[in-house]
Amino acid sequence: MRRLLRAAILIVLALLAFPYLLTPFYRAGHPVSALMAWRWLSGAPVTRQWIDFDVISPALPRTVVGSEDAKFCSHHGIDWDSVRDVLDDLQDGDTARGGSTITQQVAKNLFLWPGRSVVRKALEFPLALWIDLVLSKQRVLEIYLNIAEWGPAGQFGAEAGAQFAFGRSASSLTPRDAALLAAILPNPVSRSARNPGRGVQRLAAKYVARAQASEIGRCWR
Repeated sequence: MRRLLRAAILIVLALLAFPYLLTPFYRAGHPVSALMAWRWLSGAPVTRQWIDFDVISPALPRTVVGSEDAKFCSHHGIDWDSVRDVLDDLQDGDTARGGSTITQQVAKNLFLWPGRSVVRKALEFPLALWIDLVLSKQRVLEIYLNIAEWGPAGQFGAEAGAQFAFGRSASSLTPRDAALLAAILPNPVSRSARNPGRGVQRLAAKYVARAQASEIGRCWR
């Protein structure tokens, strides 16, 4: 019995350590998300063509950072101000606000699972700090743009999302195209950049204006 317990503990520790050991290898290569891997294993369709950061239209990273994580360049994986705001909202009974940074989303997408749970958040926080320490900001953003789900039928990454929505590469996205893609990031299954509803169009217009008017800090080339 003790041997089984020790073996179980060792297996759990190995699983917990695995993402930390693997992250340094993601300084290069084309990593896939846990959701992509699961879809492959289950036979569900997956469309993803990696596109290097320097090839992506500059409008997309700028708009995504402005809409998803305005403090991306200044925090170290966790936006603690946003975390405090979320906790304050929870105390007031409001659960609508999301507080995840782009780095946290990379941690979740690469190694964890979707949905909200205390366990996942407990695993996600230290992992996001580690990712920010080990990888450059540009690399974190490059990975995010290539593993985010951007379509209703297994379209992952900016290239697949752009091809599905607009019939052209992510290298030639206009500011409005980029804003439409950013607007559907929370739920690309129910929101569409291909046939945007009024809500998506309003969000996209706001993101375009924000990108043009604000000085979004840049930590990438």
